[in-house]
Amino acid sequence: MKKHVLLGVVLASGAAWAAEAPKTQAPNVQDGPPPWAWGYTTPAPPGPPTEFTPQPPAAPLKADDPKHTLPGSKFSFSRGEANNRYAPADWFPEDHPAMPPIVSHGRENANPTIYACALCHMPNGHGRPENAAVNALPYDYILRQLEDFKAGHRRSSDPRKTNTSVMESFTRAMTEDEMKQAAAYFAAIPATPWIKVVESATVPKTRTAGGVFFALEGKEAGTEPLGARIIEMPLNNDDFEKWRNPHSGFVAYVPQGSVAKGKALVTTGGGKTTACTVCHGADLRGLGPVPRLANRSPSYVARQLYDMQHGNRIGAWMPLMAPVIEKLTPDDVLNISAYLASLEP
Repeated sequence: MKKHVLLGVVLASGAAWAAEAPKTQAPNVQDGPPPWAWGYTTPAPPGPPTEFTPQPPAAPLKADDPKHTLPGSKFSFSRGEANNRYAPADWFPEDHPAMPPIVSHGRENANPTIYACALCHMPNGHGRPENAAVNALPYDYILRQLEDFKAGHRRSSDPRKTNTSVMESFTRAMTEDEMKQAAAYFAAIPATPWIKVVESATVPKTRTAGGVFFALEGKEAGTEPLGARIIEMPLNNDDFEKWRNPHSGFVAYVPQGSVAKGKALVTTGGGKTTACTVCHGADLRGLGPVPRLANRSPSYVARQLYDMQHGNRIGAWMPLMAPVIEKLTPDDVLNISAYLASLEP
């Protein structure tokens, strides 16, 4: 299909965001979502997605809690301050525009309450493996996703993962102005390299917490076969888990040969799909209201492709994506995710 025809479909679909696309089923799809993409080591249990329950107010911060510093930052924060749901640490404010209140503080008195966007997506919008990078995405695209969450059009295929229900709860409490402010803020921040892809037959041994893999340390450290998985983990456990360091990125271990296989599918379609470059741009950095794919979290990309295949991510643009993803196998999804993550943003 020619590029201008596809883009015509995209623009024509903009008026029907609430439309539900038919479910698709890829051939040879394994039973259930791939656990690695959701940050787990065991198959997903049956049942509906876990509903989000807002946490009670945090205990008051103690003035004598030890402070921590990060290289290059002029600030110091205690661990409680760094992880404050309504005012997470902003270690490098020079990296981004002034944050609107919904991004920096959320709205604690909302019903339901809204955490600061910067808590999960980071002040610079880079995000984390268990959620999404939102920087350098088109303003219109971000707004559309917020509306889709609000309408219940984005659900998780693995019921253990609460991020989608978290976003659904927040967006139902957000005002239109808050959505616009958040979208404008994150859209204005350029993407910078965040994920390093390493092709390997082995991977560091890991533990999982909160849908994230962490390399084991000390006596428990070692390696194990990677197999048909992508294992994405922080470059530094403490930077991620304790301090939310926005300058400390991630490494993704991918199977040997997966990047080249993914490139063939992404750039040519490999005889079974439409090249991603048709809609997402020749450099895969986005085109008009269509989001960038370059250097996105491979865990996130794999989750979205699976959710789309199985009817858990719907909306007006799904008729465009449905024929693209319907023939993708689990190996295809893995290889595409590996290649996209390897690109410069």
